[in-house]
Amino acid sequence: MRGIEEFREVATEASEWRRYLHQNPELDYQLQNTASFVAEKLASFSINHIETGIAETGIVALIQGEGGDGPTIGLRADMDALPILEASNKPWSSTIPGKMHACGHDGHTSMLLGAAKYLTATRNFKGCVALIFQPAEEDGQGAQRMVQEGIMDRFGISQVFGMHNQPGMEVGKFGISDGPIGGALDDFDIIVKGRGGHAASPHRTVDPVVIAAQIILGLQTLVSRGTDPLESLVISVTKLNAGTAYNIIPEHAEISGTVRTLAPGLRDFAETQILAVAQGIARGFGGDVEFKHRRLDPVTVNHTAETNMAIKAARNLVEPASVDDKIRPSMGSEDFAYMLEERPGAYILLGNGPTAGLHNPAYDFNDEALPYGIGYWVNLVEKALPV
Repeated sequence: MRGIEEFREVATEASEWRRYLHQNPELDYQLQNTASFVAEKLASFSINHIETGIAETGIVALIQGEGGDGPTIGLRADMDALPILEASNKPWSSTIPGKMHACGHDGHTSMLLGAAKYLTATRNFKGCVALIFQPAEEDGQGAQRMVQEGIMDRFGISQVFGMHNQPGMEVGKFGISDGPIGGALDDFDIIVKGRGGHAASPHRTVDPVVIAAQIILGLQTLVSRGTDPLESLVISVTKLNAGTAYNIIPEHAEISGTVRTLAPGLRDFAETQILAVAQGIARGFGGDVEFKHRRLDPVTVNHTAETNMAIKAARNLVEPASVDDKIRPSMGSEDFAYMLEERPGAYILLGNGPTAGLHNPAYDFNDEALPYGIGYWVNLVEKALPV
């Protein structure tokens, strides 16, 4: 297998691509410039099979190895940015106010492009590699749309792999674990219905603000008293809207938030019990609620054989101790989970060093991580598709 020094040169070029993408962020599915840039780079590497327009702006490109017939494995990178005003003060900061690559998808895209360039030059594998460049990861639906449009069957993908940078983890280190590695994500909205009136006469009203406050506190008992303490459930209320004036008790209040779980059963529990708690509290005060619950990303679950393969590929790139193969799961969600529901595979974390956290205005992908990501992809391909 190949050590890190083999990937320094292509990483230098990938850094230029990464900084260009960082300066020109695009959101969700509106990735026309990003997708064009990726497709042009792939074509310049002499990749002949490039399909664009999947899930609007997604791309799948195929590289055939020179080791004969074999299976096809998928390598996925996300391409979209976030609606955040950048505060990194880097020379390559976003040139588009209110949009920035605050999650490192510019780095993910550039690492997969770097691996593509290396693999087309060497082709030291059998079978085929499908390079998956995905839109709308932050929307939470881009991977699902690519799957729904049939990429797994259409390109004959038998296994699929993903990677994400991890601020706070040292550059040159990896983290992975078998089984659940990322949480499921659900959103909810609760409209608390009361009866408005003058703030000087609260006894003539049903105050939805007071009811909303009680509901917010009550929801936390689902975590502290309704859930096995050895299981993981996070209920976060992130929005509370009510009222228009100092002296008016409003007719209604709106509560919104997210639910994160690592077990499908807890997803069902949370959906049922959030409504039960909100409804019970509201009716006890003489009000009522409307409830909406949306299931978004499922649990990101790594498969055993593919996880072991990923561990070996990473340990052939760096010292074995630099690969934590029992990293604790995160409650953060990842729509790559949809691809892992369709095909066996694994999702690995790559150290980004002591940078600002993901989704932070001061965040920037660490270019020192590029050769490690590129090298991991190449080693993984040669491990999964040995000649």
